[in-house]
Amino acid sequence: MTPFLAYEDKGADSSSVPLVLVHGHPFDRTMWAPQIGTFSAARRVVAPDLRGYGASPVVPGITPLSVFAADIEALLDDLGVDTFVLGGLSMGGQIVMECYARFPDRIRGLVLADTFPAAETEDGRRARAAMADRLLREGMRRYADEVLELMVAPYASAEVKAHVHGMMTATPPEGAAAALRGRAERPDYRELLTRVTVPALVVVGADDTYTPVPDAEAMHAALPHSTLRVIEGAAHMPNLERPEEFDEALAAFLEHVDGSSQPSPHGPRL
Repeated sequence: MTPFLAYEDKGADSSSVPLVLVHGHPFDRTMWAPQIGTFSAARRVVAPDLRGYGASPVVPGITPLSVFAADIEALLDDLGVDTFVLGGLSMGGQIVMECYARFPDRIRGLVLADTFPAAETEDGRRARAAMADRLLREGMRRYADEVLELMVAPYASAEVKAHVHGMMTATPPEGAAAALRGRAERPDYRELLTRVTVPALVVVGADDTYTPVPDAEAMHAALPHSTLRVIEGAAHMPNLERPEEFDEALAAFLEHVDGSSQPSPHGPRL
């Protein structure tokens, strides 16, 4: 069966645990290009385009996080990836939490980057619905112009800004709107985090205003076996803004998971 999602699948199967990476909104799998390049040298790395984004099919309407999670599970079934470390940024991190709720036995470790677990507020639901309407009406470019220096810090490199802006403007408005409407109805994952039995890495850009450092600290406190890394000189996308620092933290975490030993509760900041 041909997979529903477009995806990147790099690196050969090895004794190292595969790494699966879930992009945020409104991006695509190319946001993980530095990590795919770094980690596929030693392990299999899979990065899909979520439905409605990148080269994957666009399904208008409402796309709940549960649908994104089911798509990822089906893709990994098709690719024969049984167990893996699962990482996501922003909305991708919330999809990772939904995946853990659905199929925890397949997940060897969690990477939660620049994300938060709480359900949406009433004001937030209204704002997401209004933004969905706006994107369908106007397209993506004006929105991308407005939020670029919130997604990445104003001092980010021109190359990073161009990459992030290009991903946003290339996203189909129908896919972005469907995700916004579905994300507005997401469940509260805070209690779920307290029941996570696998190691977790929580990462956040020091200058992130969408999901600031206190949100990451709260997740770190809730997760029984977690490490927190705050990336200086980055905002909402530290994996692109400071890839060396992000990859250093991720490499240490993956080495730990490969070693199959449980970390001490509330491990040290890297």
